[in-house]
Amino acid sequence: MAGLFGGAAQQQTPTQGDLSKDIALTNPPEDSISDLSFSSQSDHLAVASWDKKVRIYEINSNGESAGKAMFEHQGPVLSVHWSKDGTKVVGAGADKAARMLDLQSGSNNAQQVAVHEQPIRVTRFVDIPQSAQPMLVTGSWDKTVKYWDLRTPNPVATLECQERVYTLDVKDKLMVIGTADRYINIVNLSEPQKFYKTIQSPLKWQTRVVSCFTDSTGFAVGSIEGRCAIQYVEEKDQSSNFSFKCHRENPPNQRDISNVYSVNAISFHPVYGTFSTAGSDGTFHYWDKDAKHRLKGYPTVGGAISATTFNRTGSIFAYAVSYDWSKGFSHNTAQYPNKVMLHPVQAEECKAKPGSKKR
Repeated sequence: MAGLFGGAAQQQTPTQGDLSKDIALTNPPEDSISDLSFSSQSDHLAVASWDKKVRIYEINSNGESAGKAMFEHQGPVLSVHWSKDGTKVVGAGADKAARMLDLQSGSNNAQQVAVHEQPIRVTRFVDIPQSAQPMLVTGSWDKTVKYWDLRTPNPVATLECQERVYTLDVKDKLMVIGTADRYINIVNLSEPQKFYKTIQSPLKWQTRVVSCFTDSTGFAVGSIEGRCAIQYVEEKDQSSNFSFKCHRENPPNQRDISNVYSVNAISFHPVYGTFSTAGSDGTFHYWDKDAKHRLKGYPTVGGAISATTFNRTGSIFAYAVSYDWSKGFSHNTAQYPNKVMLHPVQAEECKAKPGSKKR
């Protein structure tokens, strides 16, 4: 989408991307940003923060943003998601509750819709084939994933996981749950009360994020050790699995030393099916999993990237620059940046190259 945020971009090299057109979100949160979610119906962005708030912004074609709504939790908010029809936003977090705001109500009072015994790390709206109503799923450090019918106060089903839930993603009938101790549970939402498959992460270090492919045939895994894995669900596709190093750097004049950073976020482009990784090193990259190829890398943005998301058309890539707590509380200084940036996506940045095919 040429000229999305103004005129022509600066000249890009084949692999080095351009950040000169990126625009900061107006009035960002006051503390670290934990999650971002775009509506699937419009360019409205929900932002979850450690300042206990979920903020909702409207973004126009010039990249200008305006706050439209906000609701509060009783502790840091760790996850946020939109309903498919774009009328509701749910947040979940350290207060062990999920709270939902109905944007059609005109009120900023969110309704509590889920509760766990420990903080809720992630929440998603899901469509269950047997259910006439959209449902909510929540994954918690209490080692459970629960399904909620928003009309009733108690969960309609519970999945007992091996360990604390660190990450979870859903696409169509595929749900993937990443826990402590590197367990990954795969659920077919046609049979939501059981695990379709359980595997150990192909990465040797703690799972940070899982993200489902746009065609729901598999998922990407990111770890704290600067690696990403591409993993297919079905046995017939296992030969296509692979992993690769990313978000690492060699200090000047020290070729035998590599600084390794966490992969904090993975987002798939809704149109092209390519994906982004972003990390504690303050960079993001676009990749083509089928060609096993990096499409574009970007300079450091001046702080860790804690969360990312594409809008529904893939024309805007939002990324949060804020402290990700990877170095403990002592590194959380007042000078650390805390902002959400909007990157106008040009097709050549993250569209698979012509003629590239699965390797």
